[in-house]
Amino acid sequence: MSAVVYERREVRSARYAVAAVFAVHGAVTGSFATRVPWIQDHAGVSAGQLGLALAFPALGASVAMPLAGRVSHRFGARTALRGLLALWTLALFLPSLAPSLLTLCLALFVYGATAGMSDVAMNALGVEIENRLDKSIMSGLHGMWSAGALIGSAAGTLAAHLEADARLHHALAAAVLTLVGLVACARVLDLQPAEDEDPPPRFALPPRSALLIGAVGFCAVFAEGASLDWSAVYLRDQLEASPGLAAACTTGFTLTMALARFAGDRVVDRFGAVRTVRVSGVLATLGGLLVVAGGHPAVAMTGFALMGLGIAVVIPLCFAAAGRAGSNPSLAIAGVATITYTSGLVAPSAIGGLAQATSLVVSFGLVTALAFCLVVFAKVLRAGDRERPKISPSDAAVPDRRS
Repeated sequence: MSAVVYERREVRSARYAVAAVFAVHGAVTGSFATRVPWIQDHAGVSAGQLGLALAFPALGASVAMPLAGRVSHRFGARTALRGLLALWTLALFLPSLAPSLLTLCLALFVYGATAGMSDVAMNALGVEIENRLDKSIMSGLHGMWSAGALIGSAAGTLAAHLEADARLHHALAAAVLTLVGLVACARVLDLQPAEDEDPPPRFALPPRSALLIGAVGFCAVFAEGASLDWSAVYLRDQLEASPGLAAACTTGFTLTMALARFAGDRVVDRFGAVRTVRVSGVLATLGGLLVVAGGHPAVAMTGFALMGLGIAVVIPLCFAAAGRAGSNPSLAIAGVATITYTSGLVAPSAIGGLAQATSLVVSFGLVTALAFCLVVFAKVLRAGDRERPKISPSDAAVPDRRS
């Protein structure tokens, strides 16, 4: 067997390993989200205090993300991901232990910091594997994250239905996910820095290209966060739909995003990142217009489904473009991740504040406008298109007989 064939098999194996890592990362998020009401009661905090506490994961992630590149440089990509992912899965246990607002804020800060650093590390490895395979895989990896989140949410919903103590639930979930994560990390690429390569700075502003890519990601994540948190409310309050139908709208949006991400890689490989995002922006904009102007639950649900379909592949392509945009992929990915995390934090409260001042229709008019920005600024993601080597006719005519 040639060294080239062996290396390709190793890269394929690493692809599946990183996919499992994405699923584990998503499962932690899903496990936590379903038990927030229990955590709120245990900590004895009001709705307003809970809102304050839930800002700390994004704050922790924003502070810690720039450190991920330095950790990977110090320990190597595989060891860094193994350690950071284990810290993230074990951090799931912390919020359920918090007996007060202060301890809950501290626990969620650590929870967010470990989430952010492991997020940067696994996306950087995903981009490297995509480059080596010379085909799009980032959309599928993020689809695995969505699948993991759905699995974690389902398990959390069952635990909540059984009225299980979240401390026990999260302790078991953390133990299982840590074990699965460690097994998966054993097969990821073991990238090591060159001997003469300087370590990245502890804190540094991301390159300008990453800021532009992050702005596109901001629009997509804003639409995602607004739809996830407010679609059910929109159907119930604005269109007088039943609670069950309203909840089904949110579920449909989530499933549409997950399915689109699994199918997204083939689309990106065929049409390229820029054209894919432009068409995605058109679909998301059309979906937003149906939500705003439809006036009927069925039309609005179709609109939310189109919006989920439209924004699904944008974030994976943002990470892929950031990883190819400059000489320091980890720093660029950290910059994009920080911007998108911020968008996810801002979106729900911004939609609520605007709705309070005007109406939910106006709020989703803003979401529609941001979705249209994907069409206008899609060219920013041209770094996400891989340049394939050109093969001359004479080269193509000579078969490779290495064994």
